[in-house]
Order: sequence, then structure tokens, then C-alpha cells
Amino acid sequence: MANDSYKTIARAAETTYRQLSSKFLVYAYPVESEEEIKTHLDALRKKWFDATHHCYAWRLGAKGEHFRANDDGEPSSTAGKPILGQLLSQEVTNCLVVVVRYFGGTKLGVPGLIAAYKESTAQVLAECEIVERTVDVRLTVAFSYIAMNDVMRIVKDMQPNILGQEFDNLCTMTLSIREGDSEQLINRLSKVEGATVDVL
Repeated sequence: MANDSYKTIARAAETTYRQLSSKFLVYAYPVESEEEIKTHLDALRKKWFDATHHCYAWRLGAKGEHFRANDDGEPSSTAGKPILGQLLSQEVTNCLVVVVRYFGGTKLGVPGLIAAYKESTAQVLAECEIVERTVDVRLTVAFSYIAMNDVMRIVKDMQPNILGQEFDNLCTMTLSIREGDSEQLINRLSKVEGATVDVL
């Protein structure tokens, strides 16, 4: 996989897992920010307010460089870590998995807990469609009307996504292109007389 792409889940999924008498309600969400993660967690805590534990793990960023795992009262590293481990082994990022546990009276012990959180997370990720997304760079190019043909030729040639455009005495276009191609696009546009490029 190229450096400027990553895998994530296409849409939310949920599943139920049982181990002895404990019930695990498992949720996976595609997420873009910590605010979004907090919203999902708050909603689940409200919905399942009487659950014994709300354990979770998430990864954010194209390389999964931001991450957190939370045991929410389970013995240390028996819940959040196995959940995170599954996100890592599936190589998915921008993803939150929450496992809501209702304790059924029979203790699972440390190995049992680790297995239950690992298996329940694997189960919900198996329900998800895993998609590849590109890391994109956004930029604006401002140019004089005279330079329009030169700019449009480069845009036609390199096919960035056009997010917005305004054609007046001074023209501006907002473009988005995958990271791997961004340098070439910026270089080519910068060489057009009367054009200025700003990376957003």
C-alpha cells in the first residue's frame, strides 16, 4: 500500500458476543476526530447506562499515529489493548471500536477477558467493509485571467479534484490531490506566469 493511502471502515457496524454469562455489545465507527469519538462514546454510555464496562480503542491519522485504548475498570490491559490489537492487525485507522460489557456473574479471568475482547472486536471488524482512502493535499491557486489556459491544461492533465473555483479579474481554484502527486502539481502550477499556489 502506498504511503499516501490508508485503510478504514466504510460505515458503522455492530454485533453481539457472548462468553459464559457475560454479554458484549460491540460497535465499530468510522471517525475523523476526537470530538466525533467523544460523541459516540457519550451516546453509548447514555444508551447502556447500566452496563458494567464501556471499553474502547481508537486510531486516527493516515498512519494510525494517534491512538488510545481504555479498559474502563477491567483489569489492566485486558480490554482496550486487545481491541487496539485487532485494529492494528487489520491495519485500519480512523476507526473507533467500543465494547459494552454486561457482567453475567461468572468471572472470565484475565486470559478469558483478553480472548473475549479480542474475539468480539474481530467479529465486528469482520462485519465491516474495509476501504482504502487516499491522503489528500488541498491547495489554492490564484492566477490572472491571461494564465487561465495554462492552469486549466495542468488541471486537465493531472486531474485533481476541483473543490471550488471563481473566475474574475483574478481567478482562484481550490484543488485537492493525493499526497504522492501533490509536489508535481504544485511545481507545475508555480511555473505558470502570474500564478501563486498556497497549500491549505
